[in-house]
Amino acid sequence: MNDLIEIRWHGRGGQGAKTASLLLADAAFNTGKYIQGFPEYGPERMGAPITAYNRISNKPITIHSNIYEPDYVVVVDDTLLESVDVTAGLKETGAIVINTTKDNEYIKKALKGYKGAIYRIDARKISIEALGKYFPNTAMLAAIAKVSEVMTDEELLNDMKGSFKHKFAKKPEVIEGNMKALEMALKEVEKI
Repeated sequence: MNDLIEIRWHGRGGQGAKTASLLLADAAFNTGKYIQGFPEYGPERMGAPITAYNRISNKPITIHSNIYEPDYVVVVDDTLLESVDVTAGLKETGAIVINTTKDNEYIKKALKGYKGAIYRIDARKISIEALGKYFPNTAMLAAIAKVSEVMTDEELLNDMKGSFKHKFAKKPEVIEGNMKALEMALKEVEKI
């Protein structure tokens, strides 16, 4: 891992992008890394575009601002490709991870010539199969952890199991589904 990895999340209110960014920060912290995980707030409402951020480092982080030149971008909702410049400032040495079923030509066109690595995952299919409902954030969390290599698959799964036990203490029936979604996403994220 580089000394500092910066990740920007694009989603819509209610899809869990903020929660996923915070879970990633917690998991990275638990592997001994220095972390930041924070949302950018505006007039949030269900369905409105939102942005969240992560900084993950092996050294103390002294930057305290939004992320303008991320190493990685996560797009939780592919409809944002048409309304938000998701590649703004994205380093070509990094990558973008998109929750989509759209074809590769559409994706490349929507990214307006971005020359870095592009990954796709069908988080809808995974979450419906694993959870019975559409909650894309768990699959997207696994996908960005895999692509960015901020931690091993094993570290992510072990940490998330403990995190889910705490988070869903009153709903233990959802732990197994969330773990299944993580495992599926780690296998199904693909480079295009």
